[in-house]
Amino acid sequence: MSVSRSIFALVTDEDRYYFGQQGKGSDHFGYIEPGTRAVFGKSYAAEPDKLIEELAKDEALQEADTILLTIPNTIGVEYNIHLLSSILEHVAPGLGWR
Repeated sequence: MSVSRSIFALVTDEDRYYFGQQGKGSDHFGYIEPGTRAVFGKSYAAEPDKLIEELAKDEALQEADTILLTIPNTIGVEYNIHLLSSILEHVAPGLGWR
């Protein structure tokens, strides 16, 4: 099962400015390819410790064999690199992601 999430580790003031007020949505279901169900839509934005705690409770993430991280394409490549690096550095290790 593939799961898509918008996950933002709030580690800088700029992160808090862009994503600090993001509410949590709900899951949406669909298919990436025939026979492969996907879950889309839920967003997370928090300080890394809180984010790890919240993500560990997400049943869809626990069951997924593929996690797709969605990031905005309008903020620029450099900032998107920061967003992904923040997940890799501050969140992934706490969840055992590799």
